[in-house]
Amino acid sequence: MPSPSERYAAARRRTAEQRTELAGFAAGLDFELDDFQRQGCRALEGGRGVLVAAPTGAGKTVVGEFAVHLATAQGRKAFYTTPIKALSNQKYADLVRRYGAEHVGLLTGDTTVNGEAPVVVMTTEVLRNMLYAGSPTLDGLGFVVMDEVHYLADRFRGPVWEEVIIHLPDDVQLVSLSATVSNAEEFGDWLTMVRGDTAVVVSEVRPVPLWQHVMTRDDLFDLYAQHVDPTDPGVDPPINPDLAAALAREDRASSRAGDRGYRGRGARRPPRASRRTAPRFAVVDVLDRAALLPAIFFVFSRAGCDAAVEQCLGAGLRLTTPEQQDQIREVVERRCASLPPQDLGVLGYWSWVQGLERGIAAHHAGLLPLFKETVEDLFSRGLVKVVFATETLALGINMPARSVVLDRLTKWDGSGHVELTPGEYTQLTGRAGRRGIDVEGHAVVVDHGDMDPVALAGLASRRLYPLRSSFRPTYNMAVNLVAQVGRERAREVLETSFAQFQADRAVVGLARQAQSHAEALDGYEKAMECHLGDFREYAALRRRLTERERSLSREESRARHAEALASLRGLRVGDVVEIPSGRRAGYAVVLDPGRDAGLDGPRPTVLTGERQVRTLSAADLSGGVRRVTTVRVPRQFSPRKPAARRDLAAAMRSALAEPPRLSPSRGGGRRPRGQDDTVTTLRRRLRSHPCHGCSEREDHARWAERYHRLKREHDALVRRIEGRTSSIARVFDRICEVLVETGYLEHVTDEGRDRLVVTRAGQGLRRLYAESDLLVAECLRRGVWDGLDAAGLAAAVSSLVYEARREDPDHTPAVPGGPQGRLAAALDEQVRVWSRLEDLEQSRGLQATRRVDLGLVVPVHRWASGRGLGAVLEGTDLAAGDFVRWCKQVIDLLDQVAQAATSQGTRSTARRAVDQLRRDVVAYSSV
Repeated sequence: MPSPSERYAAARRRTAEQRTELAGFAAGLDFELDDFQRQGCRALEGGRGVLVAAPTGAGKTVVGEFAVHLATAQGRKAFYTTPIKALSNQKYADLVRRYGAEHVGLLTGDTTVNGEAPVVVMTTEVLRNMLYAGSPTLDGLGFVVMDEVHYLADRFRGPVWEEVIIHLPDDVQLVSLSATVSNAEEFGDWLTMVRGDTAVVVSEVRPVPLWQHVMTRDDLFDLYAQHVDPTDPGVDPPINPDLAAALAREDRASSRAGDRGYRGRGARRPPRASRRTAPRFAVVDVLDRAALLPAIFFVFSRAGCDAAVEQCLGAGLRLTTPEQQDQIREVVERRCASLPPQDLGVLGYWSWVQGLERGIAAHHAGLLPLFKETVEDLFSRGLVKVVFATETLALGINMPARSVVLDRLTKWDGSGHVELTPGEYTQLTGRAGRRGIDVEGHAVVVDHGDMDPVALAGLASRRLYPLRSSFRPTYNMAVNLVAQVGRERAREVLETSFAQFQADRAVVGLARQAQSHAEALDGYEKAMECHLGDFREYAALRRRLTERERSLSREESRARHAEALASLRGLRVGDVVEIPSGRRAGYAVVLDPGRDAGLDGPRPTVLTGERQVRTLSAADLSGGVRRVTTVRVPRQFSPRKPAARRDLAAAMRSALAEPPRLSPSRGGGRRPRGQDDTVTTLRRRLRSHPCHGCSEREDHARWAERYHRLKREHDALVRRIEGRTSSIARVFDRICEVLVETGYLEHVTDEGRDRLVVTRAGQGLRRLYAESDLLVAECLRRGVWDGLDAAGLAAAVSSLVYEARREDPDHTPAVPGGPQGRLAAALDEQVRVWSRLEDLEQSRGLQATRRVDLGLVVPVHRWASGRGLGAVLEGTDLAAGDFVRWCKQVIDLLDQVAQAATSQGTRSTARRAVDQLRRDVVAYSSV
């Protein structure tokens, strides 16, 4: 039992805690704070920065909301930043409900609401732009919340997070909210270095336990064996034996189905059949019957999401009651009342509504923003029961579900199909389990025939993944830093980035590895010592001889390939050729010379003496073919007719019986390898070397080869170490060189010291934050867009924003106004400016500016000219949602052009272009 003094001390602590801001904040909540939330909030109230790393749905945003509470209590400002506009809109609505619309603002690039309010929600890019511009809105700023801060690993937009963290005033307290990452302490160490004392709060406990399942063709199974705790499965948890047995049964059934029609010896056995996959509507039906809805069903393609909705509708699936259908119709009609009636068909409105009324919807970037937000609203109300979504839904947007379904464990990353990482799996399945509603969440993976349940268990039980910086200097960043702090200080600032911090830490490990290599090399060198002479010299001679022989072998191979190509290039229909060796050896008659086969050279189609039609290529021939004679191939010859093949083969045999009429088309004269002067000299030097006569020569040689391999690896490691040290600052130096050469920076001598300063052109570049910032600046400075009308300027600017999802090098879209028009001339000049810039970047070893893409020129021109949505999208593969999203990005860049252009005419045209683009569905904002 506590002593009286201990009870008195505890009472005093309770009294002190009741007087804290945290106590007042917690009293206004309708739930008890978790330990990690209290820990983070206490650190904030103590004046420290905070990094909170916790699973999705754990409630880490409470710490961010407490920062807002502290700011209002202290009479200071709070900024709440998010990576995407949808999340900004959602957070704005949350804070308005708490503090009132008059005290909360929103800044997302295309939306400005009450921007000088004490609490402002914004995208991270907006805050970065404020910092570089020295905006007065920053006055009185006390707290910044960076939600989803792990987004700094994104290679396109991630660097913005680091810019903000580095450049925020020292007296601003930073709250960083992250998904659970395995190197939270490393990230926290960096934050402490650049921001001061930062508390790292890590929670790996999900507030709602997550169960893992697999959906086979016929049933839903737990993934783990019954005795495994799903909240702490450990390493390599055992698989549910019932699941393993079900998959084995499916494998046997598939094999039997695949073997049907196999006729035994001599027949081709079909490839092993995969297990059958449950249709998506059947998965939803099983979840419905198991009371596991609502669910988010992740399908890693937009077309797949739309097809899944159609499949469910076609199967007659209905997940809503008549009363719920009435509620859905009321919400949809109210939200979509502003849509022009003529656009409803183009937008797929009626089929979309039909799906909603049945409780089924898709959610992806191709949907109109209004449609996406309506789906989110209906899902949060419990009216939509299943949403087929792409992975973008996993980022931040508050749409918790009872279950999450993964259609498969691979996704397309733009260049190929890649497996999900443990971090991606955790992020996606983290949506399952609604805090305060569900006692447990459920993650379901649909078996796709080649799924390995053991690999899935490993994926599901590894919940942590590392945070890697994607920071890199940009042209805009360079001119802003030089303008604010000068070149030398700018280099120092960049060396404080998380990217350089990680590189420097990695150097420590690499240096240890290099030291280990050096010690091993010393040992190898001693082991290869020879009493007769310098064995390193002897080993070098052996390597030179081996490399020369390999080089000659490659040359011979290339010569044979060239000879084969040459022999194929001169063939004509009717030529009878001899194929001296290889798989196609024998005689054949040419049916088609195959000259247009592509980069691999001609691929003639021939008929062999066995009446088989085959295709020849240089790769199949060891030394080319020899033309022997010719035969006539009938004009109507069809290789599909056995009789025609028989007659032509007979004609070839008859022709071969006559004396040859053509000389061989073969090369020759290659010098044998043994007669190569270099090889001869090296062999002579090798035999005359003292170490050649050593009785332990081959033992020494093995140690010498190990030494050589390790030395090569060691030298590469040293180069890596040298490349990582000050690597960010070196990229910055090269960027400055490009900016000096293009006239945005210049060297001046001040009191005998050389300084780098921003030129007048560079001042314009400071206001351009686009990915192609320098290209935009060059187009403005060179007057590329002068004289364009508003629609033409919008179309031209779109080519610097748009990036097609799939490249089509053969498609060149028509340009409004024709090839001789003003817009076409401007676009041609843009391409020339980009080409000069790319040459300059390549000469400095910099990543090239993304090339101009004309794929959006026509739709944007049509829209800015007042055309309807149907006419705009006609003949394109653009989804309505994509078009709206791209238009908003064009508007954002046009706003920057209106600020940065030196020509009054271009500034005015840019503003008109913004007005002409911002109409109807593009003008829609949820706020």
